[in-house]
Formats: sequence, C-alpha cells, structure tokens
Amino acid sequence: MRNLDLDALQIFKAVADHGGVARAAAHLNRVQSNVSTRLKQLEATLEAPLFRRQNRRLVLSEQGRVLLSYADRMLRLSAEAQAAVRDGAPQGLLRIGTMESTAAARLPPILAAYHAAWPKVRIELVTGTSGALAAMVRNYEIEAAFVAQPFDAQGLAQQPAFEEELALISPLAWPEIHGPKDVGDRSVIAFAAGCSYRRILESWFGQEGVAPGKVMEFASYHAIVACVAAGSGVAIVPRSVLALLGAEPSLRVTPLAGRHGRAQTRLIWRADDETPALQALRQLLAQRRQ
Repeated sequence: MRNLDLDALQIFKAVADHGGVARAAAHLNRVQSNVSTRLKQLEATLEAPLFRRQNRRLVLSEQGRVLLSYADRMLRLSAEAQAAVRDGAPQGLLRIGTMESTAAARLPPILAAYHAAWPKVRIELVTGTSGALAAMVRNYEIEAAFVAQPFDAQGLAQQPAFEEELALISPLAWPEIHGPKDVGDRSVIAFAAGCSYRRILESWFGQEGVAPGKVMEFASYHAIVACVAAGSGVAIVPRSVLALLGAEPSLRVTPLAGRHGRAQTRLIWRADDETPALQALRQLLAQRRQ
C-alpha cells in the first residue's frame, strides 16, 4: 500500500466537513473533478469506501470515521511541525478537556499566562467528567485533559496539576452531619457517572456500609449548590468552587476526613502525541507547582 498523501487527506477532510464534493471544492478553491478524482484515488489506495450518499449529502462510512480521526491528527501535526521548524515556537490548535470545577476555579490564571507566553496557540476547552475526558484523550478527540483521581489512567501519561480540598455540603436547615449514617436515605446530588468526585462520595458512604439514597444528576456546580441550598440533598464539592461561588454562607459545609477529603487533579495525555503546544502547557504547570 502506498503512503497516505497529506493533500489527499486534506481533500477527504474537506468533503467530510462540508458534506459534499461541490462545497469541499469551493472551500479548497479547486475544481470539482479534481476533488472527486483525488477522493476516488484515496479510496482505491485504502481499498475501502469512505463515504455513502444520504439525502444528497455524502456522509462518512464506518471506515471513513476511522480515517477522519487520523486525518485530523496528521494534518494538525503537519501544520505544527512546519510552524515549529519555521518559527521555533508552539502554534496551532490545542484541544484540552477539563472538569467544570477546574475550568471555573483553576484554569483562568493558567490560560492567561499560557496565552501571554504563546499567543499563537489557539486553545479549545471541552468540559466533562473525568471518565468521559479520559476516553476522549484515548480516542484522539482532544490532546490532553485535567481529570481528578480516581480515574482509569491505563495507557496515558500524566503529571500533577492541582490539589483540591473536598467538602460535603448540605442544607442549613439539616442537623450537622458527622458521617454517612447521618445522611440517611436523603438524596445525593452529583454529576453523571464517571465523575471522580461522585466516586469519592460513593466511597465515603461505602466505608460505613451505607447505600446513598436517590441520585439526582446535574451538569453544573451552580445547579448542584442551588439544589442543596434549597434542601434537596447532599453533594461533594471542591472548596475552591464554593469560594468562587461565594456559596458557603447558604450551606452547611462539612470537611471530609482522610482520603476522602483531598483529591489531586492531574493532566493526562497520550505519550505518543506530545506536541510543542502541549509541552509548553506541561512546563507551565510544573513551574507553578514549584
């Protein structure tokens, strides 16, 4: 099999992004016949159909979806390699995943310092649970992610980023909570499954053999804190988030002892895909921890 041509991959990606040969040709400033020919040549090289027609649009086949993830990566690395050789400085796009708490309370000064040092790097942030973000890193959807322990680190490189102090929050009207049994069968308010802090809360209940009550899932700390303050249940939240929201006066805040009281946020990435832009972020994080 011949080596893949970056020009052909760029044409393939344009057809995938724009849903057709005509729109891709206009975007690339090429004639349609050239785009069609190069696409057919690529399919012949790979011995696989990359598209199927659906309602006058070309949509990716299963093989096409697989190729697109590699094409994105190869084209991005090609652009970064040219920029690094030409200018010697990180450039291009850096896609980072982050938990909502980290995005709100920890990342703003980091990203400001990064942008000041490397203004030619464009950063895209994606929020999600630690489990979902780790999967996105493995699937080449993002280059790196900030996740909290515990998480599945198999196959990923990692380094420490931040240390979070965790607290249990409950409504002011409730009695003071000393342990899991004091919560009883009241509701737990948390992010979706895959959230590291939710796993820590479940472990906190499990240490005394207590099964938490109904779990109410929300997608933001604003909603979680508001529901707890209104009397809906308990939740586990980083102290940095409570400080950012100014929420402590409206809640009962109970420190968590031992291993449940602290969680380390780590930066994870694929060891085989460390770009200059990612290396610069790693260096900045290491410097700020000194």
